[in-house]
Amino acid sequence: MAHYDVFNGDADGLCALQQLRLAEPVDSILVTGVKRDIALLERVDAAKGDQITVLDVSFDKNRGAVERLLGQGAHLRYFDHHFAGEIPTHPALDVHIETLPDKGTSLLVDDFLQGTQRAWAVVGTFGDNFDAAAARAAAPLKLSEGELGLLRELGIYLNYNGYGETVDDLLFAPDDLFRRLQPYADPLTFVAEDPTFAALRDGYADDMDRARAVAPAFEDAHHRLVILPAEPWARRASGVFANELAQQAPDQAHAMLTRLPAGGFIVSVRAPIARPDGADVLCRSFPSGGGRKAAAGINLLPDGAYDTFLERFRAAFR
Repeated sequence: MAHYDVFNGDADGLCALQQLRLAEPVDSILVTGVKRDIALLERVDAAKGDQITVLDVSFDKNRGAVERLLGQGAHLRYFDHHFAGEIPTHPALDVHIETLPDKGTSLLVDDFLQGTQRAWAVVGTFGDNFDAAAARAAAPLKLSEGELGLLRELGIYLNYNGYGETVDDLLFAPDDLFRRLQPYADPLTFVAEDPTFAALRDGYADDMDRARAVAPAFEDAHHRLVILPAEPWARRASGVFANELAQQAPDQAHAMLTRLPAGGFIVSVRAPIARPDGADVLCRSFPSGGGRKAAAGINLLPDGAYDTFLERFRAAFR
């Protein structure tokens, strides 16, 4: 019997898996990729009795693969917070899916584990830009302000590392990054002892300095849209830069469009933090879009669809 851990390569997916494997150690086959690479179950060819844990990837986008794997006799445990659509009932399918606007997969796993790996849940929740929810979750840990700040930094850097068109854009491949996290029950020990933290911090600082120098292409009282160039640093910074702008202006919706080398844009959308709803509906109105209520994206927006996107973006958040 084989074990597969299928997880999003961002902070929420990494920290959800970190919690589970600290509580339930197992030698598993890792299946992951860049943050937007979510059709991950297509890569799994399981046999009868195999155990598959899925973390922070859309059930709706993997529906066909789920049905195939169940038909092959595999057992699936599924944790996620994105739009799922209709979820089938099957004795070999254990589903933990909620779509609340401020509750990510790390907090769903934290509920499942009854808080036994809470510090890592806090890291993942900060990484998903749920600062208020992360602070609430951290309250029982009695952390100092400085310690809480380090967990927030780590979450941001882990999330930053997940953005890119391909794994080659990233500072660390997500499966490699998970293995670097895995020995550490305490994320503060990872920050203090593992050189990976400093590498992520320095890469993040350099990329974000470049992103912050880019002026908005459109801005009004309720919206801000930024276009980044077709460069690896821009693809890495796009999502966390959108999160940063959203935190700075909680009444504005934000769209980050990053040019792709072959043409078109990859898009990150953040609903206003004060009204965290509608990002998923906007992005799903385009063929390669998806996500959750507070934050969503489009994998390929053609150049010719830019005006349509701007019109729908402005209409979605008023």
